[in-house]
Amino acid sequence: MKVLKGALNFYIQSSIHVALSVYALVRMTDYMFQIPVDQAVAYFAFFGTIVGYNFVKYDNLVRTKKPQMRNSLKSIILFSLLSFFAVGYFFFQLQRITQIISVAFLALTLLYTLPFFPNRRNARNWAGVKIYIVALCWVGVTLVLPILNAEIAITSDFYLKSVQRFLLIFTLILIFEIIDLANDDPHLQTVPQQIGVKRTKILGLLLLIPFYFLEFLKTNFDQKQLIVNLILVSVIALFLLFANEKRSKYYTSFWVESIPIIWWLMIIIQ
Repeated sequence: MKVLKGALNFYIQSSIHVALSVYALVRMTDYMFQIPVDQAVAYFAFFGTIVGYNFVKYDNLVRTKKPQMRNSLKSIILFSLLSFFAVGYFFFQLQRITQIISVAFLALTLLYTLPFFPNRRNARNWAGVKIYIVALCWVGVTLVLPILNAEIAITSDFYLKSVQRFLLIFTLILIFEIIDLANDDPHLQTVPQQIGVKRTKILGLLLLIPFYFLEFLKTNFDQKQLIVNLILVSVIALFLLFANEKRSKYYTSFWVESIPIIWWLMIIIQ
């Protein structure tokens, strides 16, 4: 049992699980826009998420407490290094425009982590900004990059899906912010810190409404997608309603982050 728990913790802490969520959203984009499976983009997003998330989570810890690093952290660093080489490999398989835009999202990630201006904190600590940066990065990696790499024309459907994807990620992050409320720095000015938990839940539920009904505005909306999205919205609503500061870390780091994976699986098994 201890071995299984250790494996699960490594799976979560090394960002493999969140990377699978990103991979699932890339594959959802392939399905929505009828893109032939593009493994280069999907794997670039998967390994890039591992590198990016682990850099954000552990950069400061490694730089300030290097002599005290545990074996588990050393294993994560080694795994991240291997993932970095995988990112480089798949990067050179992307279209030139995709490479340029992916570098832009890399810069946004670095801005989120590192203080670029003297005597200023990084973007992660800018009041009220964190949720927008994270949501934009997810939209960019899981929607914009696959579309660009497939050289698909930018139409109204692209903009509708971009708004939908942003609403989805924004709502999921709200659940994380509710769970982390007790531990977050008050200066972060997260949504629950600004408007309270109850209003945050109401906001999340309200955002799910346009997320669902924007599907009807597509050029050719998919009946199957409507049913799947209704199930998705119901699942997210339940996680949102039952979120509170006393929930286990697995509530978000495993179950909530599983939602994009479940969304994709509902599509491929039908």
